[in-house]
This record gives sequence, C-alpha cells and structure tokens, in this order.
Amino acid sequence: MILGTRNIAFMHGPDHKALRKSFLALFTRKALSMYVQQQDGIIRQHIAAWMEAQEANPGPVEVRDMVRDMNANTSQRVFVGPYLDDPKVAKKFTDAYLDMVKGFLTFPLKFPGTAVWRAMKGRQYILSVLEQAAIRSKERISEGAEPSCLLDFWTQQILKECQEAEAANVPPPKYSTNHEIAYTVMDFLFASQDASTASLVWLLTQTAEHPDVLARVREEQLKARPDLDATITGETLAAMPYTRQVVKEVLRYRPPAPMVPQVAMKPFQLTPEYTAPRGAFIIPDIVAACHQGYADGEKFDPDRFSPERKEDITYAGNYLVFGHGPHYCVGKEYAINHLIAFLAIVSTSLNWARTRTKDSDWIKYLPTIYPYDSIFNFNWRSQSTPAAAAAGGDSKQQ
Repeated sequence: MILGTRNIAFMHGPDHKALRKSFLALFTRKALSMYVQQQDGIIRQHIAAWMEAQEANPGPVEVRDMVRDMNANTSQRVFVGPYLDDPKVAKKFTDAYLDMVKGFLTFPLKFPGTAVWRAMKGRQYILSVLEQAAIRSKERISEGAEPSCLLDFWTQQILKECQEAEAANVPPPKYSTNHEIAYTVMDFLFASQDASTASLVWLLTQTAEHPDVLARVREEQLKARPDLDATITGETLAAMPYTRQVVKEVLRYRPPAPMVPQVAMKPFQLTPEYTAPRGAFIIPDIVAACHQGYADGEKFDPDRFSPERKEDITYAGNYLVFGHGPHYCVGKEYAINHLIAFLAIVSTSLNWARTRTKDSDWIKYLPTIYPYDSIFNFNWRSQSTPAAAAAGGDSKQQ
C-alpha cells in the first residue's frame, strides 16, 4: 500500500527480467567508482558537521539520526545528483521519505491524519519530484552530457534501448516513461536508506566493542591511503581487503532486514519432507540463516571471510543479506562500497567510545534492526603524520 503496486519487489516475469537487465549499466566499474567518490565527499562533510555539534555541545550523543541524515544525503546525491538542486524541495523530499518509513511502523489504517495516510502522501510527493528529475535527466543526456549520477546512467541506457526499439519498429521498454523511471528510482532510494543506515550504525557499535578489529582496519587504511585526505576511488577500495571483511561480517552478524516475505510462484521444496505449494507465503529467517553453518556463528569474527578460512565461499548459500534468486539485490556492490568508504574515513578521522546502558545489548526494529541505543563520544584523531594517526590522539585534523 505504501510503496505502491509497481514496486520492484512485487514484479515477476519478463517485465521484471527486462528491467533488471537494464540495471546492469548502473553498476559498472566506472559507475561504482564515480559513486564512491561522491560518497567520500558527503561522508567527510557529515563527519565535520558531527564534530562541530560535538564541540558545541560536548558529551555523549545518539548517532542513529545523524547517520540516517548522512545516508539520506548520500543516496539522494548519488542517485538523483543535480536534480535535487532546490534546497526547499530537497528538505521536503527527505521529510516525505521519513513519513513513508514511519508508515511501516504503525497500525495499517489509512484515513486523513494517520501515519499511513501521510506515508502515501509522501510517496506521491517523492514521485512528482523524481518525474521532473527524469525529464531533466533525459534532456541533459540527450544533449550529450556525461552521467553524473545513477539516474543519468540509467537514462543513458534507456535512451539507447528506445533508439534500438524504434529502429526495430517495436514499442519502447515499459520502464522508459518518466513515471516508471520515478517509481524505480524511488525503490532504489527506499532500498538503500534504512538497510544501509542500520548497517552503518552497527559498524560503529561493533568496532567500538572490538577495538582489536578497529586497530587492524586503521593499520590497513594507512597502507592503502598514505594521503588520508585524498578522495577514495574504486582502485583504493580494492586495496582494503580486511576492511571489506569487517563490512561483510557486520552484515552477516546483524543483517539489517531480518526477514523478507516471499510468495512461492511454483511448488518449492523447503525441506526433504515438505514442499510449499504454489501461492504459499514464505518468510525466510535471514538472521538465522546468516548464523547457520559458520564457525561459531554467534561470534563477531571478520577473519571468517579471510582468504585462508573462506567461509564466505563455503557458506555462500546461507549469506542471505542481499536476497536470493530473481530478486537478488542489484545494488549489492554499491551498498558494500558505501560501508567500506564510511569505515575507511571515520576510522582515520575520529576516535569513538560507546556509552553503554542497560539496554545496549537489545535490538530495535525501525523497520530494519538497530542496536537499541548507539550513544557515542567522538573526538578528532591527529592526522599530521601516519605515525600519529596510528597512535591515535584527540587533536583536530591538521
């Protein structure tokens, strides 16, 4: 009801297959490298803003909303780029998205004034803004401009497919209309927001709880990035295998979406003894799957994904963080790169210590899973020299 009937998650068959094929242009090495450079700049801006606020009001702070705002800003910039250039529209766009999220956390009752009603109004506003973005992107790419965001890469692909369809005297792809483009980009924004926000918060909490892991991340960063102020690129990411292991382990240890309901499109064998009939509603437990098989699966252990242990290969079928089958997440590498870039930058920019409470070991559902609380003290690390960065410190960046 909130996401609408055209949500990608509800699509099947040839239309869905054709749509996913068109997405290949969005996640090429070239596109992903451009995205991570944009992510780098936004992450640094928000870290600087966090520290300004911390210095103005010293003391522990709950980071969940701060991380959410950073992630929203990142997704909007990377996906829609220059087309959210009106600050008032961008602010209303973000507020409308938050209304959609709140709609999932309330009783499903729709009439004026309810959270579900506001969520659906929020969806309508987001779609109207994204339709205008699609129009502007088509105009810009048609004039020969290079892509500057995910929407541009997709527009470039769609225009190419439309030209091929015209030459073959067949109808253009169904997803080529501005309305369908807007729907799909909204789906991307929604998919990238809460799951990544939860995982970013878990990155902070797990590295705070495991200082040995954080120390190894920092050691790797100093080798991979001698100039810590230089923008991270796709090539830089490739030099961070341990940081990638930490990200993959956070996703396994605390998968942000604990379940993803599915409908069996045909009889599906769940166990040797039971086959679910066509039309059955199946809810896989992603948390349980991600803890099964792995050596000491309840333990946070990034080394399980090392080249020596290779648990990511041995138990690949249990790693359901990004789904499975026809609806496997096409943005997997984008999401992982974002988490790696954040950990790379925050680990070499800040020190942080978690303030634990009696509820810190509990989990909160919002609608993805978060630590019940994520309260931290931050301070700048000295980065005047690699030796100083490795040793830590509480002075501001030089």
